[in-house]
Amino acid sequence: MRVTSRLPGVRALDHIGITVPDLEEAHVFFTELLGCEYMYRLGPFQDGGTWMSEHLGVADTTVMRQLRFYRLGGQAVFEVFEYDADDQRRLPPRNSDVGGHHVAIHVDDMDAAVQVLHESGIRVLGKPTASRGASEGQRWVYFLAPWGMQFELVCYPNGKAFDHNPEAFA
Repeated sequence: MRVTSRLPGVRALDHIGITVPDLEEAHVFFTELLGCEYMYRLGPFQDGGTWMSEHLGVADTTVMRQLRFYRLGGQAVFEVFEYDADDQRRLPPRNSDVGGHHVAIHVDDMDAAVQVLHESGIRVLGKPTASRGASEGQRWVYFLAPWGMQFELVCYPNGKAFDHNPEAFA
């Protein structure tokens, strides 16, 4: 990659798109567990031509059954898709895989949040970990959505070290 200049006018992250195997299950996860506000839905979308491959990089026979929008904490927006595709991969990537990812959610009370995850039957990966270095003051833990996507809870009630000490980056 050869960067010639920065993108002009970048303001912020607008939304995060996620593909799920079951929109009803995802709706419960986003609204009831995470506390997202359901906004609206669109679809289905299907095209007899090449629109799907040209614009979305998927097979032209793919059907986007529906997509729904959710807002978390008055700011982050999730765009959640359900597709029908003959060549669809059903296993989510791990963090170590190319394209691996996770979504981090800031909570006020880590222990209470983890307890709710356990009570809800959500798989939590290990116990909350205390960060060091520039992120000292933070605790975090990963958990899996019902479809296997990785999420993270983070909590830093008094900020992180880099909030208080600019030299913490070193």
